[in-house]
Amino acid sequence: MTASTVPAAAPLPRIKICGLTRESDVAAAVAAGADALGFVFYAKSPRAVSAERAAELVRAVPPFVTVVGLFVNPAPDEVDAVLDRVPLNLLQFHGDESEAECRRYRRPYLKAARMKAGVDLLKYAADFPSARGLLLDTFVEGYGGSGQTFDWSLIPAPVARDFSIVLSGGLDAGNVAAAIRAIRPAAVDVSSGVELHEGGKPVKGVKDPERIRAFIAAVRGA
Repeated sequence: MTASTVPAAAPLPRIKICGLTRESDVAAAVAAGADALGFVFYAKSPRAVSAERAAELVRAVPPFVTVVGLFVNPAPDEVDAVLDRVPLNLLQFHGDESEAECRRYRRPYLKAARMKAGVDLLKYAADFPSARGLLLDTFVEGYGGSGQTFDWSLIPAPVARDFSIVLSGGLDAGNVAAAIRAIRPAAVDVSSGVELHEGGKPVKGVKDPERIRAFIAAVRGA
């Protein structure tokens, strides 16, 4: 087989570390090679940060690392207030927002789909043609951060093939390689899977540098 006929390797997915609340965790994620960092602007989340706090954290983010803001059914002035203070590169909407509501800020955005049996992901994708990608997370009461995986077979092959998928929901260093092989996502998103554990449970909003490094190494090795 000549060099010209060797199949191109599938690109490795980008990596987002979400739910950051501390400078040391931002530094650990950047040092380990994360492509994107997520900050939660949803007051009911244990990982939520204010716009002022996020602005402090983002000062430590170097060029070419994407800064993502996560919102759930926000009022427009809420998003505008964050954008006035925090240099977000990408918005991430986890609620029941319409495409028009996602587009109004004139920023690239991801739209989250909460995965469970019966979700018509093909229609969902068609409803958000302007999205940079679909973030697939586990359906739970409330929004996100469950640490639970969903049944990856719920993702229709045409969606996995034709859309930029950001895979989330219960990922960690132990299962992310299998997820990548099964789904071939454009990116993977982790929060609880890289958090410090006490008594066998994650400390929400407090990241573990070793878990971050292990997660990123597992992605790179996939």
